Amino acid sequence: MKNHKAKGSKGERELVKAFNEAGWGCIRIAGSGSSRYPSPDILAGNAIRRLAIECKVTKDAKKYFTNQEIDQLNTFSQNFGSESWVGVKFPNDPWYFLMLEDLKDTGKNWLASVEMARLKGLTTEELLQMSNKNRNI
Repeated sequence: MKNHKAKGSKGERELVKAFNEAGWGCIRIAGSGSSRYPSPDILAGNAIRRLAIECKVTKDAKKYFTNQEIDQLNTFSQNFGSESWVGVKFPNDPWYFLMLEDLKDTGKNWLASVEMARLKGLTTEELLQMSNKNRNI
């Protein structure tokens, strides 16, 4: 379990670095899953957008998010005024970011698969470019 947590923390730090190097403000919220208050793993923002991101690193081709994780992300985002995203890192793939509507509701959980991520998800670069394009409008 400790190694699993370390892998997730390392992945989150990688994203914080990428957002900050692209000129965004970005922080990692340590212990986000164990707080009694809703909080995402990462908060990122620029002059145009605010993103609340729940992050997962997996060795599998599918990753499940609990209803509680998604509910807390939604609650935080509504209270904070940010967009809700999930970021998933599958083996041998870049980070993919999915909107909550893109996840599959299994009834008990929310599913993100590598196929779904490749089809509907945005890579880190695409997410950052999308925001930069919006800034130039």
